[in-house]
Amino acid sequence: MAMEYQWQFGQVLIYWPNFLQGILVTLELAACLIVTATIGGIIVGSARHSRKRIYNWPASIFIEVFRNTPVLVQIIWFYYAFPVLIDVQMPGFVAAVLGIGLNSVAYSAEVFRAGIQSIERGQWEAARAIGMQYMAIMRRIILPQAIRRMIPAFANRMIEIFKATSLASAIAVGELLFRGEELANTIYRPMEIYTIVAILFFVLIYPLAPLTYWLEWKLNSKSRRPS
Repeated sequence: MAMEYQWQFGQVLIYWPNFLQGILVTLELAACLIVTATIGGIIVGSARHSRKRIYNWPASIFIEVFRNTPVLVQIIWFYYAFPVLIDVQMPGFVAAVLGIGLNSVAYSAEVFRAGIQSIERGQWEAARAIGMQYMAIMRRIILPQAIRRMIPAFANRMIEIFKATSLASAIAVGELLFRGEELANTIYRPMEIYTIVAILFFVLIYPLAPLTYWLEWKLNSKSRRPS
């Protein structure tokens, strides 16, 4: 017969400042990662799409390296190995941004590349026919359309990035999971603590889904609006 577990959330909730500190660090880390993935994804995805080898090859190598190694290994490498190479102490937060961020750039770049490739070739040819350069075509014609098409896939990447912040606990970054582990080792109530951590992650991440649906609807309705 299974032993009945006595839940005691009251003993855990008095440590709400610990959870709040973890939430703030998680939000800060997620914001840095999303900005990194967005800007880096556009740059690397555009380079990957380019026909010029000087852009395409480095972008392809970058994507394959970071997509085909575990993100946790990348985080630990940037925290322990990279500082040895550059002879500079690496804060855990920065190592997490580099590890998770560059991994996210690689995946986001493929999302952006797919969005760019979905635009009909005729639009590229028409733009070149009137003398537009590659960057001008991307900025004024291709990217505005591609972004609308890639929103669902990119939104999923943002949710994955948000969840990946928990991996930063492996190098003692004080995000939500790390604060939970720290508290569990102090008051020995892991069931309650990790349940609260899971609920808090759900509360933080779930709003991204309806926000994505609204943004997708907004952009699509704008594109259908008669000029």
